Amino acid sequence: MAWLLLIISGMLETVWAIALGRSAGFTRPVPSLVFAVALVLSMAGLALALRDIPIGTGYAVWVGIGAVGTATVGMVALGEPATVARITCLLLVVAGVIGLKVFH
Repeated sequence: MAWLLLIISGMLETVWAIALGRSAGFTRPVPSLVFAVALVLSMAGLALALRDIPIGTGYAVWVGIGAVGTATVGMVALGEPATVARITCLLLVVAGVIGLKVFH
């Protein structure tokens, strides 16, 4: 259950990161609200997951999921370049996250 909560919390990190970018410095109310709610839920989920998962592993997995998710949304939906080098680097992050889970 802790791992599922950690994965969901990592995905919420992607939500708040995208919302933060869309908030235009907190001048747009809807993205600002989405940012705040997703941030609180993401942090709360991380905190709960860390009851059963070591901090080093849990935090690294949470950040990795958020980073890969945010970069993927940027490439797929926001027009950021999807180069072979960027995709390869993201796959290396995914491999690291999987490795942390496997060797937990």
